[in-house]
Amino acid sequence: MAMAFKMATTGMWVTEECKNSFMEMKWKKVHRFIVFKIDEGSRLVTVDKVGGPGEGYEQLAASLPKDDCRYAVFDFDFVTVDNCRKSKIFFIAWSPEESRIRAKMLYATSKDGLRRVLDGIHYEVQATDPTEMGMDVIQDRVK
Repeated sequence: MAMAFKMATTGMWVTEECKNSFMEMKWKKVHRFIVFKIDEGSRLVTVDKVGGPGEGYEQLAASLPKDDCRYAVFDFDFVTVDNCRKSKIFFIAWSPEESRIRAKMLYATSKDGLRRVLDGIHYEVQATDPTEMGMDVIQDRVK
């Protein structure tokens, strides 16, 4: 089995693939976003979907299920008022109203452990519907 990082509070494990994909996004810019899911059977946090460098925030939002929880990280590029190009990484905790109570509890208790493994996140967004994680919310955070 590949190396995994244990999240002590929930007994969940984050796979090496999660950390490696995040580092590739952060340093090499080969991914625009990564969606993570928890496999309740194996108690592993795994990569669910990876968005290429040409994909945008709309593709990330479309890849989140309407009836199940997920975590996502998004590499947001922007230009400051001083005309400087910057990049900030957002962590999104997606927990839609239609998801099961058990899934909501599992994702809520496992979130901090995953964030500790993914070093370099700048902002966090918690959303239960698409309006709570719209591009306007992302842009307002970096101002």
